Amino acid sequence: MNPKGQKNLTEAETKTGTKAETKTGTKADTKTDTKANTKGPVYLGPLAGGPPAPMPMRSNNEEVARLHPSEESHEAGHTCPRGGSHCMNPDTSPTDHDLMTEDDIYCCSLSKTLCHTSTPVTVGFYSPCGTRLHSLLDHIARCMHKESVRREENEFRRTHQRPRRPNGCNFIALLWYLLFYQPVITEVHLRRKNIDFIFIRFSAWQYAGSDKLWAGLVTTLCDHIRNYFGALPLSFYHVVGSKPRFASGFSQKEWRVKKKACCTAGGFASVLAAGVGLVTTAFFVPGLRDGTVLKVIGTTLATVSGSGAVLALAPVIKHLIISQKKKIESMTNNEKFTSHLGFMSAVKKEIEILTNFVYYMEIFERRRLRIVFEITSLDMCYPERVVGVLNAINTLLSDTNAPFIFILVVDPCVIVSCLEKAACMKGMADNGYLYLNRTVTLPFSIPEIGVRSKVRFLHEAFQSREDLMYSIITRNMEQDSRKTKRAGAAMTDLEASIEMDQHQIDAQAVQYIHDAFHCLHDELDSLYRYIPDSIVQMKRIVNTIPITIRLMTQQPVLRHSVCPRSVAAWVVLANQWPCRLSWVLQCMGDRLQSQPCIDYEKQAMWRVFTENCKDLFAQHKELQNILALDGDPELFEKFLACDFPFTVQEGEKYLKYTVNLDHSIKHQMGLLRALATLDKDYSKDNTKSERMV
Repeated sequence: MNPKGQKNLTEAETKTGTKAETKTGTKADTKTDTKANTKGPVYLGPLAGGPPAPMPMRSNNEEVARLHPSEESHEAGHTCPRGGSHCMNPDTSPTDHDLMTEDDIYCCSLSKTLCHTSTPVTVGFYSPCGTRLHSLLDHIARCMHKESVRREENEFRRTHQRPRRPNGCNFIALLWYLLFYQPVITEVHLRRKNIDFIFIRFSAWQYAGSDKLWAGLVTTLCDHIRNYFGALPLSFYHVVGSKPRFASGFSQKEWRVKKKACCTAGGFASVLAAGVGLVTTAFFVPGLRDGTVLKVIGTTLATVSGSGAVLALAPVIKHLIISQKKKIESMTNNEKFTSHLGFMSAVKKEIEILTNFVYYMEIFERRRLRIVFEITSLDMCYPERVVGVLNAINTLLSDTNAPFIFILVVDPCVIVSCLEKAACMKGMADNGYLYLNRTVTLPFSIPEIGVRSKVRFLHEAFQSREDLMYSIITRNMEQDSRKTKRAGAAMTDLEASIEMDQHQIDAQAVQYIHDAFHCLHDELDSLYRYIPDSIVQMKRIVNTIPITIRLMTQQPVLRHSVCPRSVAAWVVLANQWPCRLSWVLQCMGDRLQSQPCIDYEKQAMWRVFTENCKDLFAQHKELQNILALDGDPELFEKFLACDFPFTVQEGEKYLKYTVNLDHSIKHQMGLLRALATLDKDYSKDNTKSERMV
């Protein structure tokens, strides 16, 4: 990161921390030392809530609907005009929530975006190996859980209904619904905003020695879903469950009686009742001449009906004993079956059953369910294993409505190298960057560690193992007490002010996101011409804009100066020309570090590119695969020279919040430029030596 930009960020953070300490100093004195030392940063508060829209809409349009009408009119003055590239920068004042570290802001912004993004989605969590990955993933999970709780409360206030968990009496009700009812997807279900996240962490290194690493991914999913919902409901669904169907018209009924199942069960019950009645009559009514005949007929009827019930329950017992995990493992161990043409089709069928069961549970529990699959340590496996996992992800994503959120935690340099070296990918992934871009629909590059995050990790490094465990216990106790306080008494003035302030920030971010999306849809806007034709690339742009805007609105200096059109243009620039943009940013960083100059910050980025394009051409062999990621070079010139003339200062500002640009590309270019500089210095020294001789 540029030292100048880091210095500005540090100054803003210092001012923020000073004001926050002044505001909260009185109440902080009443807390004990232990609690003060173990309490974590203040996390982001809830999003801007609002009344439901009159018509059902897609999940990626929820950002617009969450804005209050009053806030919409209030924030309209902060958006920039379409023709300009700069916005006003009024004075801002930091608040208490700014005490969060840089990692907190990044994780919470990503988690909020994932709550609105339509599924299935694959998040490319790009980071060098071992860079605070697990702590970031844990933080994302906490933020998503907090958002889930907040949505549950809002949904309860709207509908006065709590989610129906399959426990106790509801477990019996679930089995009853599985037998005799088919779920119906209605407008009522589509209006629900409450979400429950099911987190699954898969370490590819545990299965690295297996030839079927992808099978470990699938079996882990099956086993976790079975343990989460219970083996008996899943076994019942395998045998008698029905796939959800869409409602016809505006019907509000979410359950439809299965007439065939009811008639079959009624028939068995009638035969059983008749048999039991005949046997009872024969035994307890004296004086019947044909009592023996009645006993035989009754016993026969009861036996037939009982045998039918046992035969009906036999498949359920079979699925209880043989789980989907064991079934898929037996399929992969059978070499004859794996070479069969329909092998992957059979695996995909098992996944479809699992997906339909999750749909079923959504309607039963009266909330939406999302399965968050965190895949780690993939860059430590052999190339063929990496390809197998990516193929398994594509298999799971083949269903356009699958409720899966894949977080692919990888080092892009390593994964690209594995894809290009895998023998089975010859001709398909000769350029690993292109193949990875076709798989990832939401790139998220982890930035360099910030000042506050670094201080926190240093503090944890000095602590012992027992201290860290004690801090975890204390944090859990604080969370429990906070939940109790939220359920009983009202919040304190400090908590209420923090939540209200974050509520306003989120509302402002939603307005900015709405304006940015409007620029993308406007056919008269010049930005519309740069939108790619690929559906995957469109999703990458649409998914990245909310994260970028949320990151910028969390900074007090930028909160009221965000230009939605410029942010959208910057995201498109990073998506369409990652190689050229990374080269320009690297040249800018080198110049600012070696020869800082105020006039240079006002220089156009296009001029920086033209001054250094010869050096880029000199390295075109080493950067051949990365250059293939870029779009039309003529459009790049028109974009950066005419329609959106970003300056060096603007580029430095946006770089801190750019998540859809692979930082490894810029790092590779930095190494190449460093080697070229060494070569020039070495040549100059040789020339001087020869002249002296």
